[in-house]
Amino acid sequence: MFKHRVIAAGALVAWTGLAASIIPGDARRGEQLFQTEQCIQCHSFRGKGGVLAPDLARRVDRDYTPAVMASLMWNHAPDMWAAMKDRGVTKGSMTPEKAADLFAYFVSARYFERPGDAARGKRTFAAKHCAECHGITSSPVAAAPPVAKWESLADPVVLAQQMWNHGGKMRAEFAKRKLAWSTITAQELTDMLVYLQNLPETRNLAANFAFPPSDTGEKLFVSKGCAGCHTGNRALEALLKNQTLTDIAVDMWNHQPSMKNPPPELSQEEMRQILSYIWARQYFRGNGNAERGKKVFAEKSCATCHVDGGAPKLGKGKDAYSDITLVAALWDHGPQMLEMMKQKKLPWPRFTAAQMSDLIAYLNSL
Repeated sequence: MFKHRVIAAGALVAWTGLAASIIPGDARRGEQLFQTEQCIQCHSFRGKGGVLAPDLARRVDRDYTPAVMASLMWNHAPDMWAAMKDRGVTKGSMTPEKAADLFAYFVSARYFERPGDAARGKRTFAAKHCAECHGITSSPVAAAPPVAKWESLADPVVLAQQMWNHGGKMRAEFAKRKLAWSTITAQELTDMLVYLQNLPETRNLAANFAFPPSDTGEKLFVSKGCAGCHTGNRALEALLKNQTLTDIAVDMWNHQPSMKNPPPELSQEEMRQILSYIWARQYFRGNGNAERGKKVFAEKSCATCHVDGGAPKLGKGKDAYSDITLVAALWDHGPQMLEMMKQKKLPWPRFTAAQMSDLIAYLNSL
């Protein structure tokens, strides 16, 4: 079993749950913070770092959303602080901006991708007729670039862009050969990528992943004609919920034959901006329920400190609450909160991801 080899080297927009509150997270800064904030003392990432806590790059869970990350960190916090104290590790500070950078780092390092299998990928590469045009170092079809020159093997955004732009030419080639259009699944694409990424001819391809803040993404989404179809039930924020970037590349490939008009070509930068706009927006948008969150607030005894016990009042600030801001607050104020709860003989509250989302929705409703 293998995973994609992608190095974080870009920026990601982290939405805090309300459209007006955006914290830009930069994966490059997140990678640096992972080391400077001492995370690496206990956790490893791709085998580099401590062994006391899990390797964060090896967790494979398609539902490992920001809410899951926030709830796991919250639940695990007392044990983390105790372990750091035992090892003499100084706890650094955490701002929402730093938390957003760390979230971006984990996302951009393909933290959420499913594993792939190289042997399956080799079989799929042949079964889907890819090998009939694309060779490894040279291709049977002159216009088809060999795999060794595929920039997309090291960048999932380029993968989506190239699959989108070349779909029309590939359909024409399929028709010329009297072959039916081959749809693919996300697992099949993952398997093929793992196979191709681990060939001797491709192992030295420079891995890259740049995901900028979506400053122009919305305008491009409209000017390229995407907004004309993707509204209401077809709105991409809902259709792309919990999808990986590989899932999106597959959707774009499979969707092309059913489009009424020829799809517009997109440059790499345009694809980055559009994906940043539609994917990051839905990914970091909470979907909790305020009424359920009110019950969580009561069940977890939050009011004991935050209403009656002298702790800061919640829900009165001008900024929105989010998974990111709660992680930042936990890290900076959690030890003091834990000590206060011990004095009051209250158990440390633990949350499921759904409870965390509901609690955030409730705090934002106050």
